[in-house]
Amino acid sequence: MNWRLPALIVGILAVLFVALTLAKVNPIDVVTTLLKGSLGTPAAISATLRETTPLLILGLAVFLALRAGLFNIGAEGQFVVGALAGTAVILRIPGPAGIVLGMLFGALFGALWALPAGWIKAYRNGHEVITTIMLNNVAALMTTALVAGPFKDPKQGSPTTAVIDPSSRIPNLYSNPPVNLNATLLLGLLMALGLAYWLRKTVAGYELQAVGANSTAARFAGVDPRRVTLRAMSASGGIAGLAGALQVMAFEGRFYANFSPGYGFNALGVALLAGGNPLGVLPASFLFGMLEKGGTSMQISGVPKGLTTVLLGMLILIAAAIRYRRVRVVA
Repeated sequence: MNWRLPALIVGILAVLFVALTLAKVNPIDVVTTLLKGSLGTPAAISATLRETTPLLILGLAVFLALRAGLFNIGAEGQFVVGALAGTAVILRIPGPAGIVLGMLFGALFGALWALPAGWIKAYRNGHEVITTIMLNNVAALMTTALVAGPFKDPKQGSPTTAVIDPSSRIPNLYSNPPVNLNATLLLGLLMALGLAYWLRKTVAGYELQAVGANSTAARFAGVDPRRVTLRAMSASGGIAGLAGALQVMAFEGRFYANFSPGYGFNALGVALLAGGNPLGVLPASFLFGMLEKGGTSMQISGVPKGLTTVLLGMLILIAAAIRYRRVRVVA
């Protein structure tokens, strides 16, 4: 059993080497470009942290669902629904009050978007992967139609809302161009600490993890798995919707068609790499942020950006193998 994990790692390295060879690029050049593009300058680090921020909060959303035994593939849809809902509120109520209400409405609509999948899983045993993927498509089409219709800025030719008022933007903790660190990153860190405390120190957190570990045993212990499942999926959607609203207020300043470059899907990889510890989402999201920013620099240098996706897939395979091995050892 001990040789299988090293063999897997060797096999993955061989796949990466073959992929680089077929792409006719030097592995050393790839690593150098990736590191320089993501960490080589203060501006690069600032951009990497910007990419890390939504991945961190969305990673926490997916992680919460995973601890309840749920695969919330719908974080992408919940993210864009929350972003549009938050934008709609902020455009009508600018200022600090709009920021608070925008966050609340973003979280509320994200939770409501996840609610049907949670209810179907809890009370009809329908698989949440199927329902959340379907809801992703509905969310993408619905938000695109809305931003091209009633929410469209009449002054713009493309489907986009108006730009939110500067007083409705979440401020930077540090701003000295080209370095900008937004307060949303600090909020994500506090959320990770809060989730870790909630899971370990509260009855509700214990119940959620008990259902995720073994719903039958949890039922015999007096926990209602259906109630926990419904709440976990809704809470996961709420965090994802909050991430969308924060993305508008912190970075984008508006909502537009194709708002997300795939943050919700990448969040699943972040949560899987985190393992069983919510604080593991911090380095996992930073790694994804590095690869996203570094991948852009690789593309500019002539290296196919798709290689970063290959690398991410390999890392997730290794993390999954390590996690499976630990489960087998414990069993």
